[in-house]
Amino acid sequence: MSEDVQGSSILIGDDAPENLRLLGAVLKRGGLVPRPVTNGRLAIEAAVADPPDLVLLDNRMPDMSGGDVCRWFKRDERLRSIPIIFISGLQASDDKVEAFRVGAVDYISKPFQDQEVLARVKTHLRLRRLQVELVSHNLKLAQRFAEQVESVTASQLATIFALAKLAEA
Repeated sequence: MSEDVQGSSILIGDDAPENLRLLGAVLKRGGLVPRPVTNGRLAIEAAVADPPDLVLLDNRMPDMSGGDVCRWFKRDERLRSIPIIFISGLQASDDKVEAFRVGAVDYISKPFQDQEVLARVKTHLRLRRLQVELVSHNLKLAQRFAEQVESVTASQLATIFALAKLAEA
């Protein structure tokens, strides 16, 4: 089941090079493609240039916090549906609640376990793929419904026209 997310692009925003290196190695071992950046502005620029499949964000970064970056993503039509997971040393309930309030889908506390990070990332990647598929199916159903309504309407008009001709004769 994990093959369905192999090669997914994961943007990692963290100002600590060691965290970027460690998370990058974990993601690579899991068959994912890490895209590390060292601050919030670079995370936004990287996402706009090439939207990732998922974002891992540290909460405390220079120039823009993870919360600021998350809020920016949620306001941008192109990036709003990308799942964002906070990965932070902040462990207070208020910090976690704030992360969810601004739009995060998950929160991982540091220090983290490699397998937990991979499991959560892959779970959210699968959920996103399913959401995308659901939207696609809904669009197809709406189109099929519109076509059937058009067909029924045309059939009803033809019947009315035929009855009018018959009544006229």
